[in-house]
Amino acid sequence: MLTISNMHAGYGKVEVLHGISLEVPKGKVVTLIGSNGAGKTTTMRAVSGMISPREGSITLSGKDITGQESYYIARAGLAHSPEGRRVFSTMSVTDNLLLGAFPRFTGARPKGDIAADLEKAMEYFPRLKERRTQLAGTLSGGEQQMLAMARAVMMNPEVILLDEPSMGLAPILVDEVFKIIARLREEGVTMLLVEQFAAAALNVADYGYVLENGRIALHGPAEKLRTDPAVKAAYLGGH
Repeated sequence: MLTISNMHAGYGKVEVLHGISLEVPKGKVVTLIGSNGAGKTTTMRAVSGMISPREGSITLSGKDITGQESYYIARAGLAHSPEGRRVFSTMSVTDNLLLGAFPRFTGARPKGDIAADLEKAMEYFPRLKERRTQLAGTLSGGEQQMLAMARAVMMNPEVILLDEPSMGLAPILVDEVFKIIARLREEGVTMLLVEQFAAAALNVADYGYVLENGRIALHGPAEKLRTDPAVKAAYLGGH
């Protein structure tokens, strides 16, 4: 579904990623964990076209999307819920969600039933249903995070990139966000999840990769990584 092979990427003269390879199979949740500065967000930006990889390749459903413009990558079926949420603050919740479906209105993506999918998104995120006419900028941080995720779902994409969905949220909202990710997984939504809370990420994922200093240090089934002594000591607060 999404394959990254030997990808190098960075900013200016600084190389952040030194040849990483990973795979996100259809219908699976794959998580990328690592400490701050390991290169997790850089990976997401390179995949979604916000920066161009220096070397390596990225394919989505067999299509080469390496170094393509973000709009082309979105049309190919990749949705990115970015770090820091980035909702359209002066637009209503409903209009933000419909913007997520924009490639479906233009024919760049299969249209399907947008009205039904809008209702389904509201079911996934009941808080958004209550606030559907409210301006996105007036929502709490947690509600804005849910809106960014729901907007990505509205594209009906092949793969969703979720970058730090729990960032800055109260613990009760973190639980809610991960319950929604678990529900999307049950529905067969393919996701690449970058997350600071490694334990929560590994609980909801099928497979995991550990990124250290721009390189994949370890990877395996999420269940196996949860019990790995090195992972526990470094990321899960174990000994």
